[in-house]
Amino acid sequence: MAAEIHSRPQSSRPVLLSKIEGHQDAVTAALLIPKEDGVITASEDRTIRVWLKRDSGQYWPSIYHTMASPCSAMAYHHDSRRIFVGQDNGAVMEFHVSEDFNKMNFIKTYPAHQNRVTAIIFSLATEWVISTGHDKCVSWMCTRSGNMLGRHFSTSWASCLQYDFDTQYAFVGDCSGQITLLKLEQSSCSVITTLKGHEGSVACLWWDPIQRLLFSGASDNSIIMWDIGGRKGRTLLLQGHHDRVQSLCYLQLTRQLVSCSSDGGIAVWNMDVSREEGPSCRRNHRVSFRNIVHRQCFQTTFSLPWSQKQAPQWLESDSCQKCEQPFFWNIKQMWDTKTLGLRQHHCRKCGQAVCGKCSSKRSSYPVMGFEFQVRVCDSCYDSIKDEDRTSLATFHEGKHNISHMSMDVARGLMVTCGTDRVVKVTCQLAPQCRLIHHHAMTVHKAFLIGKLALPFDEQPIATWKPGNKLHVCEFPRPRWCLPRPRRSLQVSR
Repeated sequence: MAAEIHSRPQSSRPVLLSKIEGHQDAVTAALLIPKEDGVITASEDRTIRVWLKRDSGQYWPSIYHTMASPCSAMAYHHDSRRIFVGQDNGAVMEFHVSEDFNKMNFIKTYPAHQNRVTAIIFSLATEWVISTGHDKCVSWMCTRSGNMLGRHFSTSWASCLQYDFDTQYAFVGDCSGQITLLKLEQSSCSVITTLKGHEGSVACLWWDPIQRLLFSGASDNSIIMWDIGGRKGRTLLLQGHHDRVQSLCYLQLTRQLVSCSSDGGIAVWNMDVSREEGPSCRRNHRVSFRNIVHRQCFQTTFSLPWSQKQAPQWLESDSCQKCEQPFFWNIKQMWDTKTLGLRQHHCRKCGQAVCGKCSSKRSSYPVMGFEFQVRVCDSCYDSIKDEDRTSLATFHEGKHNISHMSMDVARGLMVTCGTDRVVKVTCQLAPQCRLIHHHAMTVHKAFLIGKLALPFDEQPIATWKPGNKLHVCEFPRPRWCLPRPRRSLQVSR
């Protein structure tokens, strides 16, 4: 007995599994331990804690380590079980965790910065620890020798960091709203280009090395998708949060973007649909991004579902482009027509300069990333159909202040933390979940990739085509998977 699987993904409400309390100050970072029921946290109370889930279902600290300065950033590499912790004093400390996660040994201290560390990334291939800080510096140090390999100084505080391990390119977001693309070398670096698009400080970045997509969230409550792999300068603006976007995570298998804001909002954006670029009021929004195309820093191109349509720009005019009434700075036309000047507005769909009377209506337009109602001109309002207003994102309430979020995609788990000193572990239910009954086997969970479904051990278990039934073959249960009811299969796409 089987069920049909619809092609359009949906998102279920996150289910709270556990709440971890005990920190005396804001929790700056919380990371899930892969293949283990554990969480690593770093806090402003100068402690690093490793929480393991006990038989009672509660998380209890198995490691409690006090630092000399408040912890501001953290990175964990599971294969080598190494933890890197950035502090307020600018130092980065390295620890090694035992196999049973009951002991943590200090390795060395890296004098990386002169001020608060904001982000850390560890590269095992090159043995580099890359970090950014409030000293306007990006530094990378050798973990073998502990020596400083290179530094790059910017004009603003560096706030977030992403790194491409294959090409050694680093994306650095700063408080001026810019993202700098650097090519890191053994003892030097070169600036490739600067991405300009946000009106507030960049708070978080996420780099997808498969599709070559960069996502950025900022204090202007917006998210920008930079299509670097396409090499055509395409950008996509997503607006749905009402506060500062603090954390991002792109799910490659389901083509969904998960974002969290400081007001506790959690959004799941469907990126597997045809979208259009919205009009931009910043002329350098696309010009600076196209510099990447000319330098050809990434050679691979991908076929993406987004529209190839050229994005409209916010037009400049001395009078309304609908009713031709003058704006208040057009003194000559005001004198000739003996009328008062009007205030200029812009339609968010077509980008034309219009007056308030010609743009009195509001509408959402998710195809361009506007999930809430924005100003549109009357003609564009009439052209928007009801199906065009269908939301392409789902919004949930985290019910606490969120400053950091991380996900374990394989298990569908998400951990959030914030200034309320609480860490929450939630189950981000897989999109488009369907229960399929079978009477002859025990099966667990599979991700559909195109026409082939693969379980977590990468053994083929099913073939599927849209609109057809799913034919399933038996596969072994993953070691970490919890017991499941027999005669059921949970399928996700």
